[in-house]
Amino acid sequence: MAEKSFKYVILGGGVSAGYAAREFAKQGVKPGELAIISKEAVAPYERPALSKAYLFPEGTARLPGFHVCVGSGGERLLPEWYPEKGISLILSTEIVKADLPSKTLISAAGETFKYETLIIATGSTVIKLSDFGVQGADAKNILYLREIDDADKLVEAIKEKKNGKAVIVGGGYIGLELSAALRINNIDVSMVYPEPWCMPRLFTSDIAAFYEGYYAKKGVKIIKGTVAVGFDAHENGEVKAVKLKDGRVLEADIVVVGVGGRPLITLFKGQVEEEKGGIKADGFFKTSVPDVYAVGDVATFPLKLYNEIRRVEHVDHARKSAEQAVKAIFAREQGKSIDEYDYLPYFYSRAFDLSWQFYGDNVGDTVLFGDSSPDSSTHKFGSYWIKDGKVVGAFLESGTPEENKAIAKVARVQPPVDNLDELAKEGLTFASKI
Repeated sequence: MAEKSFKYVILGGGVSAGYAAREFAKQGVKPGELAIISKEAVAPYERPALSKAYLFPEGTARLPGFHVCVGSGGERLLPEWYPEKGISLILSTEIVKADLPSKTLISAAGETFKYETLIIATGSTVIKLSDFGVQGADAKNILYLREIDDADKLVEAIKEKKNGKAVIVGGGYIGLELSAALRINNIDVSMVYPEPWCMPRLFTSDIAAFYEGYYAKKGVKIIKGTVAVGFDAHENGEVKAVKLKDGRVLEADIVVVGVGGRPLITLFKGQVEEEKGGIKADGFFKTSVPDVYAVGDVATFPLKLYNEIRRVEHVDHARKSAEQAVKAIFAREQGKSIDEYDYLPYFYSRAFDLSWQFYGDNVGDTVLFGDSSPDSSTHKFGSYWIKDGKVVGAFLESGTPEENKAIAKVARVQPPVDNLDELAKEGLTFASKI
């Protein structure tokens, strides 16, 4: 097959790829210089929609409505935007070999792509129960959610199993958002996770108690401290039950598994320096290999605010790291300099009529403020994290845009605090004074 050559190649077609493409266009990339190679069949889209409005029975989100960059209030880049800008959008193309020394990528179909500068934006893949040899984990209607094809399978299952029973395996982001989406679709939902409370990587037990109580009020059954160890199927191959480690058996027409992801870096093993499970990058997302950058989920980078090296799996970082890498590429070509990436960790979620935001670092002592009762009419509450006498993290449920900006500022500025009881009493007022 003929070889195709580009000055720049973005490998991956997710959020990072879309935001990088927009930045390339802003920087004046010339027609024919840039290609995006994606194994997905559609142009880059805002992935968070898949666990939210894509699954709603009303006001449903569908493409082209949530192509990037609408998730951050930007222009929507429709599939035709790419050729209009002279960008080659190469879809349904899986790269199976990457040879960084020769700057060559080879697809499953045997096509060869050459590049001068590569941005690795391959993202993550879901961890599957079949990876651990869980009995019966390949039954039909045991589903995962990462890409639009996965979401379509889930939409189909919701339609087919109207008013049926679903078991959600996992109590993190995906577990919480999909439990809500399935309840809204009038599916009977049980949520199973091994930890003592939901979302343990971020939530304190106090924060989690609100969400567990709220979900229970919405009819979600929460089963903690155990895991799925096997599945039974009907004769037609569809799942019918989930077997738990504690001996319980749950009926299920649909099972959705959300037990985490892993960065897709296998193609580059042994060719590029790795750290903390990702590809090691600097404050400009340059890797150890000249002309190779890594962004989004796959990049382990210096988190300047905390003087630490971290890998961050979140859409906000996927967007911002992609833009930073492209700015750095053009600055280098033009002999200019730009500031190093200075990221404030940010996470958010929306489910039912709830909406929370978190900024900063969740380490140290915690102070809960506001009304965190699941029966509250306002359910406006939050938490601060305090380390070495400074507020380093802030969480807020049901905040206004101004209030969310205020807690972000607190996490960035890290104001000193003397009295934790006073801080609890002040609550949001403390943030608004910064």
